[in-house]
Amino acid sequence: MIAIVDGGSTKCDWVILENSGKIHLKTTTLGFNPNIINPDFILQEIDKNEALFFIKNHLEKVFFYGSGCGTPDNAQKVRNEFVKTFPQAEITIKEDLTAAAYAAYNGKPAIVCILGTGSNSCFFDGEKIRVDLPSLGFLIGDEGSGSALGKHLLRRFFMKKLPQDLEQDFRDTYHLTIEEAIRRMYHNPRANAYLGEYNKFIAERKKHPYFQNMVFDELKNFLDYQVLPYPEAGEVEINFIGYIAYIYEDILRAAAAELNLTIGKVVQKPIDSLVDFHLKYILN
Repeated sequence: MIAIVDGGSTKCDWVILENSGKIHLKTTTLGFNPNIINPDFILQEIDKNEALFFIKNHLEKVFFYGSGCGTPDNAQKVRNEFVKTFPQAEITIKEDLTAAAYAAYNGKPAIVCILGTGSNSCFFDGEKIRVDLPSLGFLIGDEGSGSALGKHLLRRFFMKKLPQDLEQDFRDTYHLTIEEAIRRMYHNPRANAYLGEYNKFIAERKKHPYFQNMVFDELKNFLDYQVLPYPEAGEVEINFIGYIAYIYEDILRAAAAELNLTIGKVVQKPIDSLVDFHLKYILN
């Protein structure tokens, strides 16, 4: 059997294929970003998943595409844990950008972007992935992401920048104190996911003019930092992967149009397209 895994910071989507290519099972675990969690957590989390626990000795190949795995050191940390967990399998560890490029591929060269809990970008010509810009993480990077939007919301709430209706709505929804927010942001290994959770509040009210402007400005900021520096920007389509791109697609397209950029494919969850790419181009 073969495992194909799309690993975000918040969660991992798993598809287990039989050797014939037929799907054996689908499941999810928490995310395994080595910048955020202790790698020892990986084995424990997989063993907690009953479906994975019972097949782990039967896997022959594991393709893991994970956020935070873009450096050799981090990729090796994850590999070490996967080798322990799947002793019979040939292990391939690559960054989540590779999964995004594969999942968004439509036969033409394109700039490919991730907009989920975090954000990133690359150029994919169908064979090679080129990353021109570093991923700086949620503290100083991740423009346009769920964590960036959540950070905007919390900052504006506590600094009394929200309109009165949104401020009262937020207060009634979360009953959040500054002490609790500080604790969850600064004493939490998944602080980026915590910030990203507040995007739910924005998404449910995305028609509000204040949030329309806030999201537009942040997505334009992403395009400015993560797309425009590519020499191909303006010449090729920009394909997007991730929940943030999907739920704010109309605002994203408007921001891109203002910068004379063309958005092509927007995929919420890359796992199904990622499996199709493997069946078509890698496993065969």
